[in-house]
Amino acid sequence: MLQRIQTVYLVVAILLTGLASFLLPFWVDQNNEIVYLKSLLVSEDVLFVIVPILFMVSGILSILTLLLFKNRTKQIIYNRLNIVVNFLLLGIIVYHQLKLPGGAIVSEKGIGVFIPLIVVVFLALANKAIIKDDKLVKSVDRLR
Repeated sequence: MLQRIQTVYLVVAILLTGLASFLLPFWVDQNNEIVYLKSLLVSEDVLFVIVPILFMVSGILSILTLLLFKNRTKQIIYNRLNIVVNFLLLGIIVYHQLKLPGGAIVSEKGIGVFIPLIVVVFLALANKAIIKDDKLVKSVDRLR
């Protein structure tokens, strides 16, 4: 049902991956220019282009998970897949941060770098709530 706590967690994940990731700065490059997610789409580096695409995939998976409220097992599967996508996204972003000139020294990383980590936390909380609901429904079915 849509009035559960996992809906709130999934909506926060959708807002973070769908809206905030495209509005918040990711980092400041060596030319002191602020890099946003939408500016990575026109990059020559393939891994830079993958980052916004993975953010969109994560948002779509979160929406799909939210809409599959009647099938909790598929919700759990899509949610776990979304967690894997976000860890992959986090790995690519950390790789790029360390690959930048002075990557380990530069302290001007935007909040966008931490969005996948925050999304993983909300997805894990949603998954925990979905599993709890699934156990509750199965226990009630056993009593009938």
